[in-house]
Amino acid sequence: MRAVGVGAGGHAKVVLELIQAQGDIEVVGLVDADPHMKGKEVLGAPVLGGDELLAQLLSDGVQHAFIGVGGVGDNTPRRKVFELLKKHGYTVLSPIHSAAVVSPSAKIGEGTCLCAGSIVAAGATIGRDVIVNSGALVEHDCVVHDHVHVASGAILAGSVVVGEGSHIGAGATVKQGVRIGRHAVVAMGAAVIEDVPDGGAVGGVPARPLGASVKR
Repeated sequence: MRAVGVGAGGHAKVVLELIQAQGDIEVVGLVDADPHMKGKEVLGAPVLGGDELLAQLLSDGVQHAFIGVGGVGDNTPRRKVFELLKKHGYTVLSPIHSAAVVSPSAKIGEGTCLCAGSIVAAGATIGRDVIVNSGALVEHDCVVHDHVHVASGAILAGSVVVGEGSHIGAGATVKQGVRIGRHAVVAMGAAVIEDVPDGGAVGGVPARPLGASVKR
């Protein structure tokens, strides 16, 4: 199997290591929107150029791709990459670290990345293009919608629902049964005990609204 990665930053390194560890995927290279990255290497993978190469690579027989774009608060750039790859007709890989724990009854969507030490428990549903980062816990019966980032060490207790495009900051904890709206932001280390509306931003212990809502 041959694959191309989109993005050549920090998250790309994480995903590359997951892909390389599988041993059955040949990474032909990376593409990145930053023209200054062309010709460089990321963990031995060459940066071939920009996104305009995706059509040619697909016609050359590279049918698989992975997303090396992360997200800090705003997951829109990652979503756009996912949509671009699907528009071209790529199958988007779902890299899962060997040290991740995934219940056999959990459902994992296309393009989702489960990093080292992450746990996805029984009955949980993870959508497409989600990052469950290192050491994060998604407990039983949670529903995490598309394009969400559950950052390192975050905890979603049982039956939490996280809306599309939202960001759960590193070390944050969300109480069981709480609903996080679409495109919301939960700050690092927050303790969320009440629902968060669409576009809301909360932080603190317990979590409280942080200024104006996020609009996307």
